[in-house]
Amino acid sequence: MGLFSLFRKGKLDDIVDEDEAYARLAADSELLRQPDQSQLDLQRDIARATVLKIDAIEAAMAADIFADPEPAFRRPPRPRPAHPAPDDGATLPLLDEAVTELQGDDETPAEAAAAERAPAVEEAAILYADGRVDDACALLAGAIASQPRGDRTIWWMLFDLYQLTNRAEAFDSLSIDYASTFETSPPSWNGALAEEAGAYTGVTPTATLAGVLDASAAPQIARFGDIAQGAAVLRLDFSRVTAVEPEGCALLVDALRIVQRGRELMLVGAGELLAQVKGIVDVGRRDEGEAPWLLLLELLRLLNREKEFEEASMDYCVTFEVSPPPFTPPGKVASTPRQLAAPAADRYLLPRQMTGDAGDVLAGIRAYADASPALVLDCSRLARMDYGAAGQLLALLTELAADGRRIEFRELNHLTAALLRLLDFGAVARLFPHRY
Repeated sequence: MGLFSLFRKGKLDDIVDEDEAYARLAADSELLRQPDQSQLDLQRDIARATVLKIDAIEAAMAADIFADPEPAFRRPPRPRPAHPAPDDGATLPLLDEAVTELQGDDETPAEAAAAERAPAVEEAAILYADGRVDDACALLAGAIASQPRGDRTIWWMLFDLYQLTNRAEAFDSLSIDYASTFETSPPSWNGALAEEAGAYTGVTPTATLAGVLDASAAPQIARFGDIAQGAAVLRLDFSRVTAVEPEGCALLVDALRIVQRGRELMLVGAGELLAQVKGIVDVGRRDEGEAPWLLLLELLRLLNREKEFEEASMDYCVTFEVSPPPFTPPGKVASTPRQLAAPAADRYLLPRQMTGDAGDVLAGIRAYADASPALVLDCSRLARMDYGAAGQLLALLTELAADGRRIEFRELNHLTAALLRLLDFGAVARLFPHRY
């Protein structure tokens, strides 16, 4: 009697034949090896949910590690004059508002004021302006090593210097030291500072988008094409977008594909807009349609975040069961964080280098001043200015400011900002370094 004859179900005639049992077992095994499609889909869904849960746990742990907010930097407000100047219709009304993005009337944090006049800051600015990059690096690194918990201006100067000279490994090492010293998130790498930008310098038309990005934003988006006509460089400012809806996403993604053809783009607040778009998409949910996903992918492409683009493409494919658009390098695209207090006026884009005779640039600035009641000099591309060019520029701005004209430098790197403060540019213009 075989093994299976030992198993009974009540009566003797219910004994299962051994050969029949083996046949049933083989059939069951075959079924186990070939699960149906619904089982496979369920397993994939469980795996994806597990991955998303792990990502959420890791994000929460990271938030706990860097939970302490960075100290707020603000200079005590100065008393306003008894008879403020009347509004002349200039394009800078928001500059007098006490908002977080502004650092006070002198654009300098209270805790940083002394450091910016400290010997290490001034000497590093002079060395860099003179082209002695390695000496400036050594000086700033030594100042940080001797007093790591001192003012952060020196840290920011060294972060800028590493980015401007494309020293990614040194930047990463400094980021670790910064995070452990101040117990807060370090600055992020900005590839635009390291890259050689295009040769264009001059007036940069600005198109802005404000409010809720929905169907009602159509007139604003339609202006993108009008403003872009004949422009070699177009600046798109998304700083004031407060929310996004699928209808607006569809309008914007089409406009972005059109305006970037044959010209350079300068994006302001694109990273913050990307975060808002991420908030309205979910893997597997098709309620809002494809437009938010397509805008998400287009913003990731323009920001040159290829890895994130690939991950989002996979989610898009799973959600809509279609192939995602391919990743193509964005070309000439620069990006800066949102600037809620910055004016929306057209700006004059300064070149990457201002050294020696700056006659051509000065002529362009003078022509820009003739057509503009307020001068906004865009320094997002400016890497270095030497003493000769700075002296020529100061003479021109002193002349232009004599009639009460308002002048600003925006998005200065911290090395150049220190140089301009040292040369007393603050007497004729407001200086706004980019923020970390």
